[in-house]
Amino acid sequence: MSFGAGDKTQLDEIRTHYHNARAASVSVMRWVQRRDGYISDAALQDVAEYLELPASDLEGLATFYNLLFRKPVGNHVIKVCDSVSCWMCGYESVRDRLRNCLGIEYGDTTEDGEFTLLPVVCLGNCDNAPTLMINDDLYDRVSPDAVDSILKAVRGHGGDRG
Repeated sequence: MSFGAGDKTQLDEIRTHYHNARAASVSVMRWVQRRDGYISDAALQDVAEYLELPASDLEGLATFYNLLFRKPVGNHVIKVCDSVSCWMCGYESVRDRLRNCLGIEYGDTTEDGEFTLLPVVCLGNCDNAPTLMINDDLYDRVSPDAVDSILKAVRGHGGDRG
């Protein structure tokens, strides 16, 4: 799976926003993830070749950065903030309601492939805790009672992995 001409055009555009290949690496991997849903080993190697960087450097970045996925995820990725602010505001009851509604634990994907549930250290929305993010949509001041309606709305909206 190497990049085609159209892919390279888009990647070249991304690179124009950065002073070097290393600085562009996360954005290029995010582009691959939007296209493929996650960053496979083959895609990581393609990015390494395109950026002329060692694949081991990119692997280190991809496994450190919690918004890059190295294995397939659901159509909707739910990131639950577990920072101290969200913890103090009761995120645990929201997390438990999500686990109960979806029938999965952190790191798992529902059998239908719709949802993956992940913890995130901080979503930068502390004044509106508890917070969760589904794909690129932020939900704040989430109560356990709101979880059902959020999931129902997201299910009816289609998939766009973030």
